[in-house]
Amino acid sequence: MPQVARSAKVYDVCIIGSGAGGGTAAKVLTEGGLNVVMLEAGPLLNPRKDYKEHVWPYALPHRGADIGGRARHELNGEFLAPNGFWEIEGEPYTSAPGSSFRWFRSRIEGGRTNHYGRITLRMSPADMTARSRDGLGDDWPITYDELSPYYDKAEEFIGVFGSKENLKYAPDGVFLPPPKPRCTETLVKKACDHLDITCIPSRMAILTKPVNGRAPCHYCAQCGRGCISASNFSSSQVMIPPAQATGRFTLIPNAMCREIVVGKDGKAQAASYIDKTTGEEMRVSAKAFVLAASACETARLLLNSRSTLFPNGLANSSGVVGRYLTDSVGSSVTGYFPQLAAVAPHNHDGSGGMHMYMPWWKTDRKNDFPRGYHIEFGGGRHMPSVGAFDGICGHHEGYGASLKQNCRSMYGTFIGFSGRGEMIPNPDTYCEIDPMVVDKWGIPVLRFHFAWSDHEIKMAKDMQETFTAIVEAAGGTVFGSAKRDPEAPQNDEQMASSRPYGISEGGEIIHELGTVRMGDDPKTSVLNKHCQAHDVKNLFVGDGACFVSGPDKNPTLTITALSWRTSEYLLDQAKKGEI
Repeated sequence: MPQVARSAKVYDVCIIGSGAGGGTAAKVLTEGGLNVVMLEAGPLLNPRKDYKEHVWPYALPHRGADIGGRARHELNGEFLAPNGFWEIEGEPYTSAPGSSFRWFRSRIEGGRTNHYGRITLRMSPADMTARSRDGLGDDWPITYDELSPYYDKAEEFIGVFGSKENLKYAPDGVFLPPPKPRCTETLVKKACDHLDITCIPSRMAILTKPVNGRAPCHYCAQCGRGCISASNFSSSQVMIPPAQATGRFTLIPNAMCREIVVGKDGKAQAASYIDKTTGEEMRVSAKAFVLAASACETARLLLNSRSTLFPNGLANSSGVVGRYLTDSVGSSVTGYFPQLAAVAPHNHDGSGGMHMYMPWWKTDRKNDFPRGYHIEFGGGRHMPSVGAFDGICGHHEGYGASLKQNCRSMYGTFIGFSGRGEMIPNPDTYCEIDPMVVDKWGIPVLRFHFAWSDHEIKMAKDMQETFTAIVEAAGGTVFGSAKRDPEAPQNDEQMASSRPYGISEGGEIIHELGTVRMGDDPKTSVLNKHCQAHDVKNLFVGDGACFVSGPDKNPTLTITALSWRTSEYLLDQAKKGEI
């Protein structure tokens, strides 16, 4: 039987995962005086070597489409900041019969913060008490007022641009000045004003002024490729360096965590992991543990940590680990605006992503669905990429010079609109351990069950209607065919589709949340209001798994704020000798 290599040192805290939650925990805990070890399943990050923010398409062997064009129209083209994948060789996951779920994972220092969209939105007080209004889901065990100071701390430290608007469902934060709207955004803003749709400057974790020695954005609009100057937020460049500067931080890369080992007293004792470079099983000991591996990976780790004390998985006496999985509701439309063809070519790249957005505005109306959504949009003459003209090529007959002319004349005349809405947890959506499948290290993998309910489908329908109204009010037309209506007559191909009104596939928006949720009742939740396990007092969760609901707000800021709050509580408990 192979031997497990055990570390002789006992750290104060072991953190699993180096993304938004893990990096924040590392900063707060080390600056508070604790010795911290972090396990990261991927390699260390070297921004100057790994980031591709200023690389031209011709400099890559496949122009960004990867071998055989497998990354064509995918998020993870060859330009993406490193190690973000829908599929990882040797690390499968499965979907139950009749289900479809896509799980995007990053295996590198900083995780998905290296390439996420930087949209930085606070949840509102109403988001945290939604059940009290409509009877669906559950209220959070903490209030907005309890979380707000940690939003402040996170925004002040990472840097967020935005504007004070005094909107009930989109709380203001600590903002840097927003960049000016671009041509396309000005066009959409006028249409929104006409339709009485709120359209305001975006809230993005991108610097428009220097913050903590980091330079402001130089407006190359390549945030998804990483940022060598650290002008946008990533855990790898913003949270982990302060932890390293304390001298109390150890980062172990290429460490694939297998399980959390418990002692006879029921406390977490060690993290068992595979060294991916040698295949050797290792074990690191600590007095407390923070799981921040991402919502689904954290659930997988707990479910795989079975013992005589916890036969159904660590901290899972409630049986709800893996349950209440949600993703944001998404649907999209592209509008064609012929008037943009007459605009003189100019550099309007700006920051990566949108300079304006539409927060949820139908707050005083009766809708066909519960909760709400916000709208993200963008367009213009950005650098063309592989596949950028596929839609035009499919729309126009012909080839050669005439097709090229059509592509040139329509370049920069499109604006895309995407909705991001709240999914209500349902009993058919969860993740569990697949009893038949393991990864290359012998660790059992996750099996996903996923289904949209009528709530989400009706929300997607409303998105489509709203996008079409905005496009037409701005003088454009919807480009391509409309998303199908499930009530309309359908051919066989349409009948096979499970995406009415263009609703996103489960996991596609990459906002998976809620598999290890917090709550006051240990029978229906895994964590208390401090994200501390009810069953295991020295075990904490610092990622999106702790969410009770997934409002329309992109979750990274809330993950960061919750992790900051949890880490301060853990630090206080450690100083009192309670952990």
